Amino acid sequence: MTWDAAEGFLKLSLDPVFTAALASALFVLGLHLRKKFHFLRRFCVPAGVAGGLCMAFCAFCLYYPGIAAISFDQSLQTPLVAIFFTRIGLTASFMAIRKGGRALLFYLFFCWGLALFQNVLGVVLASLFGLHPVLGVMAGAVSLEGGHNLAVIFGPMAESMGVTGATAVAIASATYGLMAGGIMSASISEWLIARHGLELATSYDMLYKGYHESTNRSDGIEIHEFIHTLALLLALMALGSWAAGRLQDRIARIEGWEHFSLPGYLGAMFLAVIFRNLNDRLKWVQIHPRALDLISTVSVSIFLTVSMMGLRIWELYGLALPLLFILVAQTLAIIVITIFVLFPVMGKDYDAAIICSGFVGHGLGAPPSAVSMMRAACEYHNVMSYKAFLIVPLCGAVLIDLVALPSIVWFINYFSH
Repeated sequence: MTWDAAEGFLKLSLDPVFTAALASALFVLGLHLRKKFHFLRRFCVPAGVAGGLCMAFCAFCLYYPGIAAISFDQSLQTPLVAIFFTRIGLTASFMAIRKGGRALLFYLFFCWGLALFQNVLGVVLASLFGLHPVLGVMAGAVSLEGGHNLAVIFGPMAESMGVTGATAVAIASATYGLMAGGIMSASISEWLIARHGLELATSYDMLYKGYHESTNRSDGIEIHEFIHTLALLLALMALGSWAAGRLQDRIARIEGWEHFSLPGYLGAMFLAVIFRNLNDRLKWVQIHPRALDLISTVSVSIFLTVSMMGLRIWELYGLALPLLFILVAQTLAIIVITIFVLFPVMGKDYDAAIICSGFVGHGLGAPPSAVSMMRAACEYHNVMSYKAFLIVPLCGAVLIDLVALPSIVWFINYFSH
């Protein structure tokens, strides 16, 4: 940790150890805040967001009156985010798609289409307001489909390309999305059930229930499972990042693509997808889901907390009104798509209503919010939709990224130069 004082203004810089220590403490604070305040649990606000925002507001209160500026070391961010994306790839099993049938494929195409639509709408509206088009991408699929996780990943990427305020816009949009998704998600399913007088019965109950029972594990994590999983993640991260670097060098030689940026974590994700599906057939190694979830959860929690700590709130000045207009337009668009297109396509039944609830939940907020809202709706009606709980989490949390992430990278690259 270093500090420098000049003319009454203190500049404080935290090294990686201090940054990680503070992030861990703030994450614990976030857990405490979630227990104490119901609305944080109601809207599925991550502990890292709650704790990190406390630090961000403290930093703002010191910076705005000219007292001090605090900076945090970001060197841990690269490996932490690579773990997150590699984990996504390792959970993208195409065998699960076959179990979901045509309904899963239809829903997946809707998810991919929504990600592209949100980016296009965001770019168009941002341009109309005279804002940088990439800020529209930040208020599109980056923050709405991706939530805070992608907001703190792609925000700094856009800023490194000269888009000022991208991180602040992305995080503010993700926060709005969590609240809007939490409010709208449950309301959509209830309105559809009441409006169409739907029978409270789930379709293909044994097929989808059988899938959930076959994938449910309640045993603990053995140390050898943890080590094997960590070794697999690190190997895929290293090879995938290397492959992405080589591909970027080749693309950069093409005229007009000199400034194209291909993050190494995308290479790791796609390599993990290939490995997972080859491994499903060839059985090279055993993948331990619980160990994979633990490693990913720890890395994402620290990553998210550090990113929220460094949020520069003052960069939102002058963007509040245009940003709110863009986000409201995104909200209205997804509601119209859900009611008039997705609901009929998914079958106009109880399962379709619950699926629509999840679509709004992760289309505006994040997959955990979608799952939470679907569970609340099913518990209220005392009928579990196993079909919805297979399709929505698998598509909204994993498979959507196979198209959404490359498209986000393309939009940022195309409109930043």
